[in-house]
Amino acid sequence: MEAYKQEFIEFMVESDVLKFGDFTLKSGRKSPFFMNAGAYVTGTQLMRLGEYYAQAIHETYGDDFDVLFGPAYKGIPLAVVTAVAYSRLYGREIRYCSNRKEVKDHGDTGILLGSKMKDGDRVVMIEDVTTSGKSMEETVPIVRAQADVTIVGLMVSLNRCEVGLSGDRSKSALDEVAETYGFATSAIVSMEDVVSYLYNKPCQGRILIDDTMKASIDAYYEQYGVR
Repeated sequence: MEAYKQEFIEFMVESDVLKFGDFTLKSGRKSPFFMNAGAYVTGTQLMRLGEYYAQAIHETYGDDFDVLFGPAYKGIPLAVVTAVAYSRLYGREIRYCSNRKEVKDHGDTGILLGSKMKDGDRVVMIEDVTTSGKSMEETVPIVRAQADVTIVGLMVSLNRCEVGLSGDRSKSALDEVAETYGFATSAIVSMEDVVSYLYNKPCQGRILIDDTMKASIDAYYEQYGVR
């Protein structure tokens, strides 16, 4: 595993973004782990987060794109901090764009924040996590309605490695998004990476995934994971 991915796992724990315990997800599933990207709140955290996203996008999709699109609401700061990091790390001026939940009819009108889309633009979409892929049902049509653009791919911070909306156990939610919409999908790290890195290893002075927690995670994926 690349060093920046190991650092990112520790960063999620340090920032109280990735937790282990007993959680009820929005979907109603009982999960032994939970990720909340809303816990990135300080300037330093946001700066580092943008750098990790920029490194993962650079490694996965290269530099041949023009716009970072972050869906409202959590995707808005992600797109902003990653665009800043991309400029600093790779000398590329990438525009940021996000959608509004409601169309604005005065001043800066329309459904978009940030840069407008132009014909020929190549777009990388950026989200915190994709559990089922449902958010893409709203987001992809918005992006494609703005101009004749190419969506290069989607980058999320954590691939939970769970089944998508179809319930097909052979495909993760990210796999399903790629198949449905015709663009690549990727993540900075996967839960497989997280478990492999943290299992019986101290992180922030604690063992987060001991034998008991590992058994709980394995049981969760037996029920909801990709096979």
